[in-house]
Amino acid sequence: MSAIFKVALIGCGGIANGKHLPSLSKISEASLVAFCDIQRSNAEQAAAQYGTPGAIIYEDYRELLADPSIDVVHVCTANDTHAEIAIAALEAGKHVMCEKPMAKKAADARAMVEAAKRSGKKLTIGYNNRFRSDSLLLKKMCEAGELGDIYYAKAHALRRRGVPTWGVFLDEDKQGGGPLIDIGTHALDLTLWLMNNYEPHVVLGTSYHKLSKRENAANSWGPWDPAKFTVEDSAFGMIVMKNGATIMLEASWALNTLDTKEARTTLSGTEGGADMTDGLRLNGEKYGKLYENQIKLDPKGVDFYEGKKESMQDVEMRLWFDALLNDTEPVVTPEQACVVSEILEAIYESAASGKAVYFD
Repeated sequence: MSAIFKVALIGCGGIANGKHLPSLSKISEASLVAFCDIQRSNAEQAAAQYGTPGAIIYEDYRELLADPSIDVVHVCTANDTHAEIAIAALEAGKHVMCEKPMAKKAADARAMVEAAKRSGKKLTIGYNNRFRSDSLLLKKMCEAGELGDIYYAKAHALRRRGVPTWGVFLDEDKQGGGPLIDIGTHALDLTLWLMNNYEPHVVLGTSYHKLSKRENAANSWGPWDPAKFTVEDSAFGMIVMKNGATIMLEASWALNTLDTKEARTTLSGTEGGADMTDGLRLNGEKYGKLYENQIKLDPKGVDFYEGKKESMQDVEMRLWFDALLNDTEPVVTPEQACVVSEILEAIYESAASGKAVYFD
C-alpha cells in the first residue's frame, strides 16, 4: 500500500530514535517527509536513516508546520515545549501524537484538549505501556467485569537506582519534575485506564530530595551531579476518586528498596484481584476457597516456530494510524491524558503545601 499520511518528527533525540521512528518505519501508510531538531545534526541523522528521499530538515518547528502537505506530526521534545508545539501543530491542521507526559502544567494539558476540539484534528499521547500484552489482556478482563468493582489499586513506578543522567531529565524547569512526571505518569495512566475511572476527588502527596544529594552514587547510568539534580528523587501520592476508589501511586528513580516495578499496576475488586507479576497474577475466591492463577503472556509455541512478535511501540503506532485511517477515537484520548497531568500536578502541589488538594 502506498503511503497515505505524510509524517513529520519534531524532536529527533532519544525517544524519537528509540521508539517513534523504528515503529513508524513499519507503518506502510506513513511517509516520513520532514524532521526538525534544534540540533540540526540530530534531524539529519534521523532523516538519513528513516526519511523518504528528499526529506526536509528543519531547525524551527514553525517552518515545518507551515508546510500544508504534512498530515501528522509527532512531538518528541522536552516536557516544557509539548503544549506549545502540539497546539501550534493542531492549529496548522495536523494530527498530533505527543510524547508523555501530556504537558508540564495541567493548564497546558487542558489547552491542548481545547485545541484538538477546535481544530477537529486527532491528538493522542504516547502512553505506550497500555499496549503491552499483559495490559491489553487485563483491560479485556476488567471490561468483562471479572474483577468486579475495582475500588483499590497501586500504580508502581519504582527504580532502585535508575536516574537518567543525560538530556534535561534532572532540570525541573524543562521537565516539571522527576520520576513522578517521568515514569509515575505511565503507571498512573495505566491504572486509571484499566479502572476506567477519570474522576479524582482529592489527592495527598509527598516528594523527597534525599538520595539525590549524594556524591558519586551508584546508578545504572553513572553517578549524577547533585548540583544539577533539581527534581525529586521519589514521590508518592494517595488519590481518592469521586466514587470512593483509592489509588496509591509510587514513583522513584533512587530509593532503597528491592521491590522495584515500573509501569505496573495492582488492582483489587469485589470479584477478584490482579497484578502484573511475571505475566498476570490473578486472585479471588470460588466455591468458598481462595485461588491464585498465573497467566503467562508469551508461552513458547511449537518447535522451530517463534510466531509473530510485535512490540508495544509497534502496536501503539499501528493503532494510532488505524484511528487516523478509520476516523475513530485514538486509544489514548487527550481527555484521559489530561486527567493524568491534573493528578500529577496535584501531588506536587500537595507535597509542597503539606495539604490535600481537592478537585471541583
